[in-house]
Amino acid sequence: MQPVFEKENGLLFYPVQYEGEELSKNIFYIAETVNQQAIPALDYLLAQGKKKFYLLGTDYVYPQTTNLILYKYLLWRGIPADDIGGGFRKDDSGKVISAGKYVPFSHTDFQQIVADIKQFAANGDACVINTINGDSNVPFFKKIVAAGLKAADCPVVSFSLAEDELRSLPTKNLVGELGCWSYFMSLKTPGNKTFLKNWYGWLKTESYPGVIKEKRAVDSPIVLSYNGVYLWKKAVEKAGTFDVDAVRKVLESGDISFQGPGGKITVQANHHCTKNVYIGETRANGQFKILETFQQVVGEPFVGETHRLQSAEQ
Repeated sequence: MQPVFEKENGLLFYPVQYEGEELSKNIFYIAETVNQQAIPALDYLLAQGKKKFYLLGTDYVYPQTTNLILYKYLLWRGIPADDIGGGFRKDDSGKVISAGKYVPFSHTDFQQIVADIKQFAANGDACVINTINGDSNVPFFKKIVAAGLKAADCPVVSFSLAEDELRSLPTKNLVGELGCWSYFMSLKTPGNKTFLKNWYGWLKTESYPGVIKEKRAVDSPIVLSYNGVYLWKKAVEKAGTFDVDAVRKVLESGDISFQGPGGKITVQANHHCTKNVYIGETRANGQFKILETFQQVVGEPFVGETHRLQSAEQ
């Protein structure tokens, strides 16, 4: 979509977590960057004493890029390469250009991968970093449960699995697994209370064939889409016009904030956003218990190119 928005000089407010490593004058990246989701999750796990990290994801740009950044970050934090599971791919000079194990979209056979994870975690202090996207999470977690891998022994932290996806999983068997987002449905903020009241009120007026409305859930991408509308609205009001260049200039000023369901979100000059980040633990009802909050984390799109991570790799 980026070339289209740039050609037509439109504005895109992108509400889904992404790998960073880009910047466009026509896109405002309001969702979680790697340093607002994956890295806080690793910091939490390291603080919990985890020493071995198995990287697993779907074979496309977000998991590949994120896991390569996390590989460098773990090296920088002192984790030996031998304790980063999932495998590596190197170029002709010996530099690691891919880290982790990858499966295609809609992959269902996780028997061997889960067996590898079980062996990797056999000596304790291990965890799984999960960037599997979409319906493959269902057979993956079912196989995790069948293998007897407990969250207390080898937790799985997921970056593409939120409340809506949990509706398709046996959550009673997944209590204690982890997620990291800038919003959870269980947050007790005033903004979230109002948002959920409006959400449930709207559901009563709608009809979706085949969907049990009581089980409908909201999650971070939904809330960030909602935030994006209000950030744009505030910028338009301040600019006094719908003109894209004028609205963009206001957004880049650093003065546009919104008190959303997940807390305050502020647009930065680099088109990313400062916002709260939450570590959550899955509960039997498909919701998350908040374990830790990182207040007002600045979005950094090029964290994978920082000097400290490049030097760690060497």
